[in-house]
Amino acid sequence: MAHLTLAQQLAASLAEQIGNGTYRVGDRLPSLRECMRLFGHSKNTVINAYEALASQGLVEARHGRGFFVKQGAPNGSEPEEPPPYARAMDTIWLMRQQFVREPGQSPLGEGFAPVEWLMDMRLDKFTRQIMRTGVSTLFRYGNRLGNASLRQHLVQKLAAYSISATPRQIVTTHGANHALDLIIRRFVGYGDTVLVEDPGYYPLFGKLQLQGARMLPVPRLPDGPDLDVLEQHLREHKPKLFFIQSIGHNPTGSDLSPSKAFRLVQLAQAYNLILVDDDALADFKPASGIRVSALDQLQRSLYVGSFSKSVSAALRVGFIAGSKELIDELGDLKMLLHTSSSEFCERTVDVILTEGHFLRHLIRLQERLRSATDSGLQLLDEIGAEVFVRPEQSLYLWARFAHIDDARELTRQLLPKGFMIAPGHIFSPEQSRINPWTRLNVAYLNDPRLKAVLQR
Repeated sequence: MAHLTLAQQLAASLAEQIGNGTYRVGDRLPSLRECMRLFGHSKNTVINAYEALASQGLVEARHGRGFFVKQGAPNGSEPEEPPPYARAMDTIWLMRQQFVREPGQSPLGEGFAPVEWLMDMRLDKFTRQIMRTGVSTLFRYGNRLGNASLRQHLVQKLAAYSISATPRQIVTTHGANHALDLIIRRFVGYGDTVLVEDPGYYPLFGKLQLQGARMLPVPRLPDGPDLDVLEQHLREHKPKLFFIQSIGHNPTGSDLSPSKAFRLVQLAQAYNLILVDDDALADFKPASGIRVSALDQLQRSLYVGSFSKSVSAALRVGFIAGSKELIDELGDLKMLLHTSSSEFCERTVDVILTEGHFLRHLIRLQERLRSATDSGLQLLDEIGAEVFVRPEQSLYLWARFAHIDDARELTRQLLPKGFMIAPGHIFSPEQSRINPWTRLNVAYLNDPRLKAVLQR
């Protein structure tokens, strides 16, 4: 879409959303101000895009109220296959919305722990310590696999999850999302088939769309993926990868059962499948949880970890663990694309792990999470909501409310009242489907205003 203007790109993206049912007839498009803020476009760009949609007969302007969808995709015609960038635009829009915090708005749908839960790490203290030793190395590129001392600490961290690895089986990354990028670059070509959980991690869907991959959804049940659907996909389509979250699943908060974990490893071996075990929320859960990468011992799995959620998103430190052969390839790819990761950030995390601060921090973090999860479940019970699973501790709860068939409508009703939620359809690779579920961040559920609003 490089030959299109920004207004044409925005119009094409919105037209695609109208065509696939994300916006239905009668729906109001985001206001000019909302669109400017979320996409970073100028007012003229947004106006030109909306006027282009109006000229196509897709939307109509209603004086003082905004632009409304006038018609969907033409009857009897198949929409033209959009380019990968256009298909990924829905996810880009959603991610921008996640990173916008309006004053006075409760971020119920936010994907992060509150800043006050992380402040006890005192990053300024560790920065001073780093500057006192080995300053000269901070002016050079780091090792392609990452800081050696940090990787040694990551070996110990993985051992707590019953995963045996050596430093040569680990490559550091700029967070878990960068890790997923490298894996997709290495294994997924245009038109390749991959398996994803439904519901699942929506930024992953955007990355796969950008790569031109074909996603096959595997329903996520309270104890893990639907293995019957999974095995049918394996027999019929021979996919290369299955992206799964064993512990603290985003968005449902569910954990993988031991029986399903064992069966997943067996299926991966039988069908030559690589399991990508995305464990970015590991620090919010007990180390005893079952992970497919622990059962498989990194033979046909890649383990993805991160410190962005539990320490600081600003540090951007994550990692991939796998077989030595695959890690060598991913390390080379990382060097080609980014030269190296941040020596300064990795040394900061290494110091945090060295002096015992991290363990004390995790104890406090998980205590807060258990309390917030319990309070959140109580509130949802009081207002008669249905909860997908009832974890002892989870950053997210997946819930649906009585008389709400489409969580998008609930989102529209709550926003003017100061509450931002994450409606369920965004966590599906088929985002046009109506979905009654919503992801709620337990850290923000204990709000008496919310209870009153939802009861009304």
